[in-house]
Amino acid sequence: MTLAFGLLLCLSSLAGCGPALSGEPAQARSGGPGQHEIVVFAAASLSEPFTQIAKAFEAQHPNAYVTYSFGGSALLRTQIEQGAPADVFASADLANAQRARAEALIAPEVIFARNRLVVVVPADNPGRVESLADLARPGLKVALAAPDVPAGAYAAELLRRASGVPGYGLDFAARVDANVVSREPNVKQALARVRLGEVDAGIVYATDASPDTQAGRWSIRAVEIPDDLNADAAYAIASTSRSRNQELAREFVAFVISPAGQAILRRAGFAAP
Repeated sequence: MTLAFGLLLCLSSLAGCGPALSGEPAQARSGGPGQHEIVVFAAASLSEPFTQIAKAFEAQHPNAYVTYSFGGSALLRTQIEQGAPADVFASADLANAQRARAEALIAPEVIFARNRLVVVVPADNPGRVESLADLARPGLKVALAAPDVPAGAYAAELLRRASGVPGYGLDFAARVDANVVSREPNVKQALARVRLGEVDAGIVYATDASPDTQAGRWSIRAVEIPDDLNADAAYAIASTSRSRNQELAREFVAFVISPAGQAILRRAGFAAP
């Protein structure tokens, strides 16, 4: 009973402290009189710009407050399939959005941003990774997002593409795969593996590799991937069919694709749709 009470206190202290990650349920919070909540399920790579978009949206819509659940797009889609109370779904790929629409879970999706991949390494680069080709070097430790996560699927696609290009070798994808020691449930966790120095390299979105500092120094650096091999990651958004606030959900989608929402995404490094 003491342990259970302690856990309840911990959970109570966490409630409302920020966006959920990894597909955890969105944190509930109380709005003011006459306010209505909309719950946005969004890809983990959108956590920074969408947090800013929520503030801007709330400033324009005093009757609304936005709660997020960030995680892998496939996991979030599955949760919506299972009845999770989401009002908006923002996916890091078209496949998960199209599947949700085919199951009548969302309205027709709209592409609202694009992204690309980079290789990231710890700042001191212990694996001496200077190019995509280096990921196949024997003994290297690599982290990727899981294959059912858009970032993982995009990475697998570019590795297969590189295997058909002179200089990489027909077995390039297989050799990189042999070095993968971690397949994470979302791209942010793959990035965390690199930042913690648990792996020599990872493949993440370019927007996730933005500069950050830890203990006064750069914690990671990015290694560019050739354009002819890179993925074209299209992000799609739609209101859900079961939304309890259909009008606000549609207004949120409209805000994301508006000049104001697009400006926030551009500042975060996302490309125009």
